[in-house]
Amino acid sequence: MVLVLPAPYLDRIRIHAQQTYPQECCGLMLGRTVFSGEHRELVALWPTRNAWENTAQNPLADGMPQSRRFLIAAEDVLVAQRHARTNGLEIVGFYHSHPDHPAVPSEFDREYAWPRCSHVIVSVQAGQNCEIQSWMLDDEHRFHPETILRTQAVCALL
Repeated sequence: MVLVLPAPYLDRIRIHAQQTYPQECCGLMLGRTVFSGEHRELVALWPTRNAWENTAQNPLADGMPQSRRFLIAAEDVLVAQRHARTNGLEIVGFYHSHPDHPAVPSEFDREYAWPRCSHVIVSVQAGQNCEIQSWMLDDEHRFHPETILRTQAVCALL
């Protein structure tokens, strides 16, 4: 699988990650699956706030702070999904940062990731973004690296 990622999106993801450091940033990627399902093409980036809280109200709470966890609120996903459908798009993936950690999915990422979607992770070391990698979760719930094809396209930041 190949993720077609316009350069302006890539830049915006990196900026979002640096701005939220030392917390994890997160967002959704809207687009289309093309070329008989071989490529995912980003059409719009949908940055969200990190809704992770370590409280009794969070059923996923495990004692980890926002610097080690992210959560996109269900309402944010629904709004993005409605927008995508209205515009002939779909949620093709998610992005988030790993402050002071590599751009490799954690066990938590694997457990809660959507299968058959792109999962872009940007590593932010000491406040500076370093590495960016896309991963795809297969039907057996294993992550595989996904090629990022960087293009020079105009983006829609929502």
